[in-house]
Amino acid sequence: MLKELHIENLAVIENATIELGDKLNVFTGETGAGKSILIGGINAVLGQRIYKDVIRDGASKAYVSAVFTDIPLSAQHKLEQMGFDASSELIISREISQDGKSSARINSRPVNVSSLREIGDLLVNIHGQHDSQVLLDPSKHLEILDEYAQSEKLLSEYKTAFKALQSCAREINRLKQDALKNTSRVEYLSRIIDDISALDIEENEDEYVENRFKVLDNAVSLSESISLAISGLSGDESSSGAGEIIARAYTELEINEELLPELKPIAQRLSSLGIELDDISKELSGILSGLDIDESEYASLTQRRNELVKIKRRYGPELKDVLKVYYDAIEERDGLIVSDDRISELETKKAQLLSDVTKKAERLSEHRRTAAERFISGVTSELEFLNMPNVRLVVDNKRGKLTSTGLDNVELLISANKGESLKPLAKIASGGELSRIMLALKAVLADRDSIPTLIFDEIDTGVSGRAAQKIGIKLREISRKHQVLCVTHLPQIAIMADDHLLIEKNVCQSRTVTNIMPLGFEERKYEIARMLSGDSITETVLRDADEQLASAAKL
Repeated sequence: MLKELHIENLAVIENATIELGDKLNVFTGETGAGKSILIGGINAVLGQRIYKDVIRDGASKAYVSAVFTDIPLSAQHKLEQMGFDASSELIISREISQDGKSSARINSRPVNVSSLREIGDLLVNIHGQHDSQVLLDPSKHLEILDEYAQSEKLLSEYKTAFKALQSCAREINRLKQDALKNTSRVEYLSRIIDDISALDIEENEDEYVENRFKVLDNAVSLSESISLAISGLSGDESSSGAGEIIARAYTELEINEELLPELKPIAQRLSSLGIELDDISKELSGILSGLDIDESEYASLTQRRNELVKIKRRYGPELKDVLKVYYDAIEERDGLIVSDDRISELETKKAQLLSDVTKKAERLSEHRRTAAERFISGVTSELEFLNMPNVRLVVDNKRGKLTSTGLDNVELLISANKGESLKPLAKIASGGELSRIMLALKAVLADRDSIPTLIFDEIDTGVSGRAAQKIGIKLREISRKHQVLCVTHLPQIAIMADDHLLIEKNVCQSRTVTNIMPLGFEERKYEIARMLSGDSITETVLRDADEQLASAAKL
């Protein structure tokens, strides 16, 4: 609960420390006394937007702090995630400077304003006189029903499944769009693959073809050269070859070896040379016989050589580059084509997810339908108590397609008077009726709402008399389960307070100062009398105020 609020230099509040009770705290005071500033101060420590204009004239900064005790588990968990110890007391502060900058602290440690909002949303719920407008927005009605139905678990499970379905659908759409974009790319890659694969190229084939082609292309000149070499070695019809000449030289030396022994080694060398020349001549003859030109092979090599030159010019420059282009194209094309298989897999997964999401949506709808019956019964009962005896309220559920919140499109319809047809709240509800409907909602949600502190800023707008008395009774009833702070102009509500605080504006040394003070019984009696009759406070009015306070104490 909000135990203490301290405000410095906020508009007309110069310095005020307010201690609050754990039940119904009522703030009263004349119009313009500063009740809205009080709510503004609470909003500031809850992380809401605040402007430098609120700083009191002549002050360099404004400061607001709030002390909370009995922190709810939801807030404790959030604080622990932020690194705070929330086991006992929580102090939140906000400072606003003239330069428009503000700073925030939790337990004296600096935090950003968004952290205040996260924590504030778990500690305090403020219902202002304009917040009843939420009832006029049909898109908010499902949230109200879910809060009552305590749909958090089912809704969370549904949303998780729905997000998975959306993600799967987006992936399918992306892949299909990519497939459309990639069609021309696949066709281009296929042409490259077909172009290269048609040649059935082997690694380094161009080198072999080029070498073989040169041999065949020069076969005639090679044959002539080799034939002349053979003739030089072996001789022909017109001349002796080197082999015959060496043989004669050997014979001449061999004959004279005995006369001149020095000739013997020379003769042996000539013998070896003759044998070598004979081998060379035979080897050349073998090569020459292999140089017979095969016209078909020559034509085939010529064609193949031209094909390889063209393919290298197109995808090269080297044959290894051509082969790399080929294998890269296959890899890329296969990667693009495999997306079709992936789409098929995802379509199957999507069908499974859709089935799961639909089942979860049906369970959520049934949970809401069952809760709606109890919800309408509870709110109707509260409204009857709040002086709307002929009210008729229904939850109109027009089920539609799957959305992030399920299949349900919920709107609250109302007939405020007997005989009137059901219509949207925006068309028939007055300000006073909206205030009471909102209070009725808060009453039926009291057991389910984990937020410990509820603030009602002029919930009495548009009501008076017995309806106002009923609102006071209902606020006290809610305050038995939540701490309630209420700003009111009506004595029927003020008399129900467990703690009554007066917001009073005075002029001190030519400056307007607002003070906030707790009232004892006698002081409350005078304040109630003022609310009953204005400045004309008579003994009769005081007795009336006394009786009303006494009567309220017995309720």
